[in-house]
This record gives sequence, C-alpha cells and structure tokens, in this order.
Amino acid sequence: MRLREERGQATVELALVLPVLILILFGIMEFGRLFSAYLVVTNAAREGARLAAVGADDAAIVARVRDAAGSLDPAALTVDIEPPASNRFSGTEARVSVSYSVYLVTPVLTGIAPNPFPLRARAVMRVE
Repeated sequence: MRLREERGQATVELALVLPVLILILFGIMEFGRLFSAYLVVTNAAREGARLAAVGADDAAIVARVRDAAGSLDPAALTVDIEPPASNRFSGTEARVSVSYSVYLVTPVLTGIAPNPFPLRARAVMRVE
C-alpha cells in the first residue's frame, strides 16, 4: 500500500516540475540560436569594415557582408556604411553596421522578448 502512494507522489512532482524544465530547455535553445546569429552578424560587420579599410567600393562591401553571413537570410540583412566611398581617405575611420532580426520560435519567450529579436553589430577600422 505504501508503494502505491509514493508512485502517485512522484507523478505529481513530475507534473509540477516538467513544464519548468521544458521552458528552461527551450530558453537555452533560443539563446543558442540568438548567440550564433549574433556571432555571424559581428563577423560579417568585421569583414565589411576590413574591405572598406582597404578601399573597396560600397557594392563590394555589401557583397562581402552578405557572403560572410552565409548561414543567415541575406535578404534580411541591413548594411550601413559610413562614410561614403568618396569621403574615405587614408587615416579616416570606416564604419560598417549590420542589422538582422531573428524570429523566436518558443511561444512563451515571445511574450518576454521582442519578436523578431533585433541584432546589431558595428565594426570600425582606419582606412589604409
């Protein structure tokens, strides 16, 4: 008789704890997706700034950024380059900003964080 009571207790405890564990698991997965996309966006901005620093035109910089962000949707990337190519002289700073939005897939987290979640990275390098 005592064994039956303990089995029911374990089932109730599992029913109470399981939703919290699932929420934590999905939160970890979403964080991994966001962090991965952030690393890709940061690297793409760095690649674009490097190309701007060696004197490439804006079209080549945007193409390099989209190529460096290969795992992301290239149509959803926004690339801003400052200053324009005509004002990039040796010793000035070239700034490349890359923006991307990641859509969250966990329903509970969409109520906490903005959906889509905006990611931005900016890289600055001195023109050679």
